[in-house]
Amino acid sequence: MSATATTPPAGRRHRTPLARREARWAYVFLAPWIVGFLAFQAGPMVASAWLSLTEYDVINPPRYAGLDNYRQLMTDPAVARSLGNTVYYTVLHVPLAMVLSLGLALLLHRVGRWQGFFRTVFYLPVMTPAVAVGILFLLLLNTQDGLINRGLAGLGIEGLSWTTDPAWVMPGIILMSLWSLGSTVIIYLAALQNVPRDLYEAAAIDGAGAWARFRHVTLPMISGAIFFTLVVNTIASLQMFTEVYTMYFGNRQTQGSFSSEAATFYVIHLFQEAFQFLHMGFASAMAWLLFVIILLITLVQVRLGNRFVHYEGDET
Repeated sequence: MSATATTPPAGRRHRTPLARREARWAYVFLAPWIVGFLAFQAGPMVASAWLSLTEYDVINPPRYAGLDNYRQLMTDPAVARSLGNTVYYTVLHVPLAMVLSLGLALLLHRVGRWQGFFRTVFYLPVMTPAVAVGILFLLLLNTQDGLINRGLAGLGIEGLSWTTDPAWVMPGIILMSLWSLGSTVIIYLAALQNVPRDLYEAAAIDGAGAWARFRHVTLPMISGAIFFTLVVNTIASLQMFTEVYTMYFGNRQTQGSFSSEAATFYVIHLFQEAFQFLHMGFASAMAWLLFVIILLITLVQVRLGNRFVHYEGDET
């Protein structure tokens, strides 16, 4: 009898009792995550997709409306304005945050034995609750007696209306968002520490100066970390909510004292439609529009990132 006659097909090979037992235990340990995903992510996503096709106010049963909510999205000026604010914030905040984080990481990389202390100091603001950050910067940016305007007055500079002038609301929000750069700084620092020293030595022997070494050695070797933070920070910026809502919409002192249009981000407008006006169907359509926008932007970033990101296994 030939050997091929007794060998089972590749796709139907008999698994050992140990392999079957390991597989069962794997499913047991994965079960909490699977149940949580189906109950708290996949299930609500399917429900919101259905609600986006209805008119639903929580009180009355949903009424099928077809694509009316999506048609309204295309013509609603409030949606366009809030989406414009969000994109404007993202375009300014993400590059600025990445450049500052890389600069701080380069400084930390040269600190030496104090690196652990400063690494902790830079990361501590990340642990601050978002609501506390909003309240803190409401006090710092207060037009009348905020600490920032007091500092400017001490330098002979007239204070700015950070929380009341629509022209300065967005710069104030961007300034606030730079408070929590710590996580990006730590990612860049870890990437810098993994750059082989012999590459710098080889570049120095070839006569490369500091800028040439940074451009041709440092940036390519940490491009993976840069790409990761670009994607993550873009997604987070497009979903900006808690800090801004705390500062401008959740505080009685600021309600009515500024042009709310200047600080209305897309997710804030979504929240208002859902929980203030009870337009759950329309809010669900807004959520799916944001999902599609984030998905498309991320796909473009991944497509472009494959051209510029250097990975350790790539051939040079």
